[in-house]
Parts: sequence; structure tokens; C-alpha cells
Amino acid sequence: MKIAIGCDEAAYDLKVVVIEHLKEKNIEVDDFGAGKGETVLYPDVAIKVAEAIARGEYEKGILMCGTGIGMCITANKVPGIRAAVCHDPYSAERSRKSNDAQIMCMGARVIGVELAKTLVDIWLGCDFSGGRSLPKIKRISEYEKSRFSNPA
Repeated sequence: MKIAIGCDEAAYDLKVVVIEHLKEKNIEVDDFGAGKGETVLYPDVAIKVAEAIARGEYEKGILMCGTGIGMCITANKVPGIRAAVCHDPYSAERSRKSNDAQIMCMGARVIGVELAKTLVDIWLGCDFSGGRSLPKIKRISEYEKSRFSNPA
């Protein structure tokens, strides 16, 4: 598995920990995020990661900023992407099993390092369940395709 990861300056330290955690699990990571001491616009990072996933260059992505919310909003603007803010084990699990999210977003000012590592493990360990959620995901995709091909 190959993961795209990105952050703004607020989440730089958390990103470093998450990358190390993934590498310890022999997961390949490409870093699209801010460097040490670098200030970036989080939308630019989120767009790069989300577009790379939408093109099929990566299976999944992890985005981090202060709250995770801005990264999530931005990533969800990219057609074909489903991103979710995950701040507890249940949201991490359900974002994959029910929503088939390809991008996990976390807030460095909201969760601690150990919880972040736990959430990453849960998120990566879950697959989309389909079932009752499948028609909902299909409906999201149908709407997205209709709006993308016929913008308002």
C-alpha cells in the first residue's frame, strides 16, 4: 500500500510521527506536506493529495491541519474523493466501513499523538462493508458526476 500524506504547519509534528508510524509498518509514504518551519496554505496541500488519489496514484491519503476540518472540506471538493475527519475510533472505523473514505483527516490541535497512531491503524485496518451503505455511496457518486458535468 502506498499512502499520500500532507499537512500544514500546524500539524507538522504530528505528520512526522504518523509517517514514522507508517514506515514501521512497512507502508510506503509520499509526503506532500509542509516542511519544518514552512508555512503553506492547507488547501494547496489537500488538493495535491486528493487529486493524486483521484488519479489512482495512491490508494489512500492522510491529511492533517489544526482541526482536520479545513483539509477535509478542501479534499471533498475534488471529484471522486470522500474525505472524513476522524477524531475517535468509531469515526475512523465508520469512515471506511460505511463511507468508503479514501482520505482520513485529523486535527493536531484536537487529538494527541498516541490517539492519532491508533486512529491510523483502525482506519487502515478497515475496508468498505458495502451492504446498506452501498446505495448511499452510489448516490453520492451519481450526484457528484451530474454536478461535475453540469455545474450550476
